[in-house]
Amino acid sequence: MRRATRLVAGVVPALFALACGTSCGRSGGAVAPPAAATRATERYEIAERIYDGGLAPGWQDLGWAPHELTPGGPGHFDFSSGGWIVAKPGLSGTFGALVFRVRYPPGEAEFLEVRVDSPQKDIFPRVKITADDRLDLGDGWAEVLVPMSQLDPDGLPFDRVVFRAFRPIGHERFEMDKIALIKPDPDAGLLPVARAARAHGKPLPLLVDCRAVASRIDPRIYGIAYYANDDQARRHQWTIGATMRRWGGNTTSRYNWQIDAWNTASDWYFENVATRPFRSFLDDDRAHHLGSAVVVPLIGWVAKDTTSTAFPVSVFGAQQSVDPWRKDAGNGKGKDGKALPPGPPTRTSVEAPPELVERWIESIVKADAARGDGSRSVDTYILDNEPMLWNSTQRDVHPEPVGYDELLERTIAYGAAVRKAAPQATIAGPALWGWPAYSFSAVDQKAGFRNKPDRLAHGDTPLLPWYLQKLREYEARTGTRVLDLVDVHFYPQEDKVGTDAVDRGTAALRVRSTRSLWDPTYVDESWIGEAIRLIPRLKEWIAANYPGRGIEIGEWNFGGESHMSGGLAVAEALGRFADGGVSAAYYWTCPPDGSPAYWAFRAFRDFDGKGGRFLDFDVPTRGSGPEASIFASRDHQGKHLVAVLLNLSPDDVLDADVDMAACGAVAQAHAYTYTGGPLGFRESPPPEVQRGSTTLTEALPAYSMTVLDIDLDQPMTGAVNGSGSARR
Repeated sequence: MRRATRLVAGVVPALFALACGTSCGRSGGAVAPPAAATRATERYEIAERIYDGGLAPGWQDLGWAPHELTPGGPGHFDFSSGGWIVAKPGLSGTFGALVFRVRYPPGEAEFLEVRVDSPQKDIFPRVKITADDRLDLGDGWAEVLVPMSQLDPDGLPFDRVVFRAFRPIGHERFEMDKIALIKPDPDAGLLPVARAARAHGKPLPLLVDCRAVASRIDPRIYGIAYYANDDQARRHQWTIGATMRRWGGNTTSRYNWQIDAWNTASDWYFENVATRPFRSFLDDDRAHHLGSAVVVPLIGWVAKDTTSTAFPVSVFGAQQSVDPWRKDAGNGKGKDGKALPPGPPTRTSVEAPPELVERWIESIVKADAARGDGSRSVDTYILDNEPMLWNSTQRDVHPEPVGYDELLERTIAYGAAVRKAAPQATIAGPALWGWPAYSFSAVDQKAGFRNKPDRLAHGDTPLLPWYLQKLREYEARTGTRVLDLVDVHFYPQEDKVGTDAVDRGTAALRVRSTRSLWDPTYVDESWIGEAIRLIPRLKEWIAANYPGRGIEIGEWNFGGESHMSGGLAVAEALGRFADGGVSAAYYWTCPPDGSPAYWAFRAFRDFDGKGGRFLDFDVPTRGSGPEASIFASRDHQGKHLVAVLLNLSPDDVLDADVDMAACGAVAQAHAYTYTGGPLGFRESPPPEVQRGSTTLTEALPAYSMTVLDIDLDQPMTGAVNGSGSARR
């Protein structure tokens, strides 16, 4: 047994099993433990069998969601539009708990709700099933125990059981089997199953190397790219634990700070619209102790008003699509779907030279100085947004593709203006949209990457290395540094990965695709078809061409936010940013409240609801692989360690044996586990430390995140590289 069962003082954990199937008898049979799980020796008698490869005698199927009851096997259910009621008229007896087995679609977060009921009353509680109620059995199956004290606290008569989803879910079917009401045990406190024992899983050896040098984690990696107008959404963003917000996106390329207006570009009919003042964005961040990153326009044009549109139907004629609320605003494509030649930029915009940007930043610096506290409202100025897409996203004012020389010229002109107005500011760029833009210009893309005329004209050097070389030369020549962080965007290109698709294949591919951030052996499974190894690649380019620059992932998102695969992808990315020494990163946009992606942020930022977080220095680890990852952190004093463990397998429980020999004796440890659903992390029994051993053992449920919060007896011996940051 890899983990000792922990008993709560004065209470015997209630464990159960229904593995014996129909051979146990239809009622009153002793329940034997399944081979798939390690159990205590307690046995519980079935008082009323409901379903075991078929409905038990006297029980009726009352519908209502699509389902199929396979003779001799589990039932298959689609709860996207309903639930399932089973009833036995005249049911009587005294029961201790409802037990059943369930196998969710791989990666699906918690969604089941159960209650008992009667024809006369609708007064029974609805109980949401969480990870606390489940015991993982392997192969995706789990057993659930719900005490009658929760289902029927007043001891009222009932004759039916109702299963349904408490939140919207997809049409993919799940399975249930071995449903029963068990007899009460006067000596057993019916504790939630996940607290009573852990399943015996596959061994997972891990190591935390506390003797190695720990590198400072830049807190700016926990950023979001979000600017919500809705009050509820605005409130939600402050709970995720973000450290930074980015004012960015296509609209900011043409933001006019003098009138608080921008153009919606190709995202929405190329319309000028009013927006909330940038100062309210900065003030909100200050009020919530977040840093701000602001995109500044380099394109040379900003919105001239809040009413103009680039392709009015009254001028360009009928178009493929028009704004439903503004019938004269077309999408700039004819009925045949071909792009219409744009009119003059002045139809929507006014010129925005570097001097306009300089005056804007001067106004921010002046307001900062007036506060008298020495703080800066803006941590980072980002030099525009995805310039290699301007000829499509901003084609009404910039129809021609951007080349090597134009990108460099605009960077120097506007970057120098930013530096002049805010000498101490961090400047990031060039905010390239994705893989092709790292190595080719938009001129190359238009001509075809095989032809790559622009790249060949610049020594056949990939775009980003060439850009860094030239900025290094500019600084050496002028003494002006116009770039501190190398900013690129990263979105997975695999089919459906970046969407809400959560079928088994897409979910698995989504998790694997995160390896393109760091793994030199992983060949990207999209049209890219080669090893991206984004973070190491950027480090190499910087070291060779402009040493001292940091890395900023200006936008990133792996899709599937409401699915465990999406949550695990977020947690994996955040861990890799910390481990890889990334300087800043901004999630696009902000994970939905209570989603697995939301709780992935909280794994690093507030796992216990009391401010518990990943610490200031990254500690080297070993043992991560295709099925699991481990990320570790420590404080400056070396007596506090926080580790995030990810089980990336949708089916298998993993027994993590964490070698802590390099860290010293553990004074105390707490474990927090998340397996899906809106309720977040739940504290588990303390991790097991075998007597005389420095190995800490923790069972990791399938598709889960686990945080270990560890205090050590003595400071660890490893040194730290860099100093901590005050912004947390």
